[in-house]
Amino acid sequence: MQVDEESMRPVLNRLRRAQGQLAAVITMIEAGRDCKDVVTQLAAVSRALDRAGFKIVASGMRQCLAGDPDTPPMSQEELEKLFLALA
Repeated sequence: MQVDEESMRPVLNRLRRAQGQLAAVITMIEAGRDCKDVVTQLAAVSRALDRAGFKIVASGMRQCLAGDPDTPPMSQEELEKLFLALA
């Protein structure tokens, strides 16, 4: 599945933010920060990754519905599997 660059820009931005957040979580753990603070930041990373994943799946669905002649359409089962992978 290939997604257009315009759709991927916000996804890449989310992933870069999540990457920074994850680096901060690692630093927090290494510094012995409070568990509550670490878990809060880790939850933020998880949400950012989930949102990026949903955006990728939604963009892929839009392409499937539009009918890319170079790519065979995804079946309903394949789309369901993608959604469940994010659950």
